[in-house]
Amino acid sequence: MHDPAIPDILKKILDTKKLEIQEKLPLAKEFIRVTKDMPPALDFKAALNSGRPAVIAEIKKASPSAGVIIENFSPETIALAYRNGGADAVSILTDEKYFHGSAKYIPAVRPFLKDIPILRKDFILHPVQVYEARALGADSFLLISGVLNVMKLAELINLGRELGMEPLVEAHSSEELENAIEAGAIILGVNNRNLHNFTVDISRSEKLIGMMPKASIAVSESGIKSAADAERLFSAGYKAVLVGECLMRSGIEKCGTIIREFKNHACVQSDK
Repeated sequence: MHDPAIPDILKKILDTKKLEIQEKLPLAKEFIRVTKDMPPALDFKAALNSGRPAVIAEIKKASPSAGVIIENFSPETIALAYRNGGADAVSILTDEKYFHGSAKYIPAVRPFLKDIPILRKDFILHPVQVYEARALGADSFLLISGVLNVMKLAELINLGRELGMEPLVEAHSSEELENAIEAGAIILGVNNRNLHNFTVDISRSEKLIGMMPKASIAVSESGIKSAADAERLFSAGYKAVLVGECLMRSGIEKCGTIIREFKNHACVQSDK
């Protein structure tokens, strides 16, 4: 039965994910075997908690709301530009049907990022997807509080930690944030995009920052288009911002400069 609280596009995505999970289940043992031979995951949490404003730069070709964002899409070239621009971590969309992503992008960009942690951004509902993320070389993964109950969130958070990955747990409302905190999430993201109508309002992050435990690492996601936006969020108490569409639309030549502007502007403001 369709939960009326879940928008139609999100329901379609989740239905697709459930089918994909069934296809991945026979590969679970292989994913687990590969994870045992992997080097330790890079410390995503430490990358965001250095004491200076952090930027998670996202590699995203398309989205249901924006359509195709960048035509000449080279994940490797983008990753190199992000590294040169000083990104603290890189988020990679791996959903194929709705975001034109691919799981293959993670191992493809790893050599270009070197010691920069990779966040797998997808709609993760099942342990097999967590094992797959680590087997691909991801250092963290996204969990969406609004599509998982507290028990399932806690299960996936703990599995990630067993594999050396601290997940980013995303919320869109106070209730979802409460569930993420109850499940034990440390890296807490607030998505400024309304999933019902896809409008964006960064004041959503400002409204929810007061709920964040002191020990948490607060991340603001979506709709961050300028250094002033980033500074506004860092001033509110966020330790990191996740930026994707703004960088993609700026072009390869400019995205590194934008990352530096976001970080440097925020640092200048925080040092005053």
